[in-house]
Amino acid sequence: MHKFLVSFVLPITLTGAVHAQPWEDKIKPVFETLIFPLQPQHAHASSIVSLPNSDILAVWYQGSGEREASDVRIMGARLKKGSTTWSEPFLMADSPDLPDCNPVLFLNSKNKLFLVWIAVLAHKWEYSLLRYRTSMNYTGDGAPSWDWQDEILLAPDDRFANEVAAKYPGHGTNRNATLGFAPRFGDSIISASRDLAKRSLGWMTRIKPLRLSNGRILLPLYSDGYSMSLVAISDNDGENWRPSLPIVGRGNVQPALVQKKDGNIVAYMRDNGEEPNRVQVSESLDTGNSWTAASKIDIPNTASVELLVLRDGRWVFVGDDIGDGRYRISIYLSNDEGKTWKWKRALEQVEKGHGSFSYPCVIQTADGMLHISYSYSLPRKGESIKYVVLDPSLFR
Repeated sequence: MHKFLVSFVLPITLTGAVHAQPWEDKIKPVFETLIFPLQPQHAHASSIVSLPNSDILAVWYQGSGEREASDVRIMGARLKKGSTTWSEPFLMADSPDLPDCNPVLFLNSKNKLFLVWIAVLAHKWEYSLLRYRTSMNYTGDGAPSWDWQDEILLAPDDRFANEVAAKYPGHGTNRNATLGFAPRFGDSIISASRDLAKRSLGWMTRIKPLRLSNGRILLPLYSDGYSMSLVAISDNDGENWRPSLPIVGRGNVQPALVQKKDGNIVAYMRDNGEEPNRVQVSESLDTGNSWTAASKIDIPNTASVELLVLRDGRWVFVGDDIGDGRYRISIYLSNDEGKTWKWKRALEQVEKGHGSFSYPCVIQTADGMLHISYSYSLPRKGESIKYVVLDPSLFR
């Protein structure tokens, strides 16, 4: 069993894009901990969910590598309501002889628990297969009792290719992106969009879905083959899924979704494209069916983003807000739906090369607390998943 490392954050002197704000000297975590002790295996890409009984369930992938390591499996742990001790990690999913990566957890409107992840075929991201499990029996000790497993199979039609041809930016070099279908951005991506097999495989999870008030679920996905994103849409509580039109751009991956007060959906995406690396943004005016072409905003970014609307209407952004690594992960708050971000603070910050912090998941629980998990790695010491609880009422 792993007990909480309850600690208070000392004031941090920040440089670059994040500047000290008056509230930074006041806010302190309710508590923070590593979900399990630092260990030598790669542990990455966590997701957390608050269960109806107020337990917190966490999930991540772990193994000797990523897409090229067949021992990578999906692991989980549980924090019981009122407890300050996480359970020992337990197995959540393992596809034999395939790497399992990028898990996400969520509940549908009937409180059915979904675990969605990717099994990586041929050790290439662009051939990943979306898998999912569901459970209605998940409040005991250890892993949920799974009652269903299947694949989410998407078949984007010719509208996918038409959208890419209409909105894809002009030519550019591919210095930074993981782009499986082209050595350069441009015509080869447009050509690849016409290939039914390529556009049917390789769509990957990373960030939790968005449930709309009308019952629609929007599951954000991305492709390292196209180095762009789309959304899987379900209008029957996760029973069936269909693809949106693509979110067209260069290197706009791993979308995080929020809904504005006017009903439009906004996607913030990791910049996996050309320098300067900045958060990329797109908007849907039709509840996720189609999207504007991605464009960059002024938040630096290299590795990860996450987004949440608090109950009071403020937006929370968490991500790596630097242009050259994962050695700082920060939290931003906006009271004008992302037009400005007046409050900024580093959750973790070390000298470059002394640590890596990325791939956050952010939720708000019924008591109003903000819960954040993220990958936590220290050279020569090991890797874990960090878990932090904050009181957003102090963000003033």
